[in-house]
Amino acid sequence: MDQVRIGRFIAEKRKEQGLTQAQLAEALGITDRAVSKWETGKSLPDASIMLELCSLLKITVNDLLNGEVVTVEKYNETMERNLLEMVKQKEQKDRQLLRMEIVIGIVSILFLFAMIVVGAVLMKLEQPKWIFFLLFGIGLAQFLVCMMFALRIEQTAGYYECAECGHRHVPSFAAVTFAMHVNRTRYLKCPVCGKRSWQKKVLSKE
Repeated sequence: MDQVRIGRFIAEKRKEQGLTQAQLAEALGITDRAVSKWETGKSLPDASIMLELCSLLKITVNDLLNGEVVTVEKYNETMERNLLEMVKQKEQKDRQLLRMEIVIGIVSILFLFAMIVVGAVLMKLEQPKWIFFLLFGIGLAQFLVCMMFALRIEQTAGYYECAECGHRHVPSFAAVTFAMHVNRTRYLKCPVCGKRSWQKKVLSKE
């Protein structure tokens, strides 16, 4: 999708409705800076407010994603193209998030290890023992927080594929947290067939 073209289209339709950036932002419950970013092509509206935005601008979502008012003849063609583009962008975003999960895990482990080493060195220098436990506690606390954040990423980015029926789904955070796992393959219950199996992480819905 051409973000610059979409941005110009949003600005054009906003002005047609007699709205300022601030008025549009207030109606959507966001900042006028966000609207400015759309109109300059720096970002796209979030999917959660697209319907409301289109209603205010008197356009369809298909028009918005295409950057122009789509004629009836081209409607199905452009809608299919835009949907495919949105799926592609989601897969790219999920891939980036899963890479970030690895970085978060590595950094949190290194930080915990560093706190333990520093604490041990200070104890050898005959510093009070409570300093070691304090540093260990700080390292452990950040490790646990980072692990929860990483688990949330793994839960929401992409899908898990049932080994029995092939259904792809996003399990609950609790299911991901407490499931047995080997790397990103987890032993989960399928919401469709109801069977438990070792389910692999995949990026696409189909």
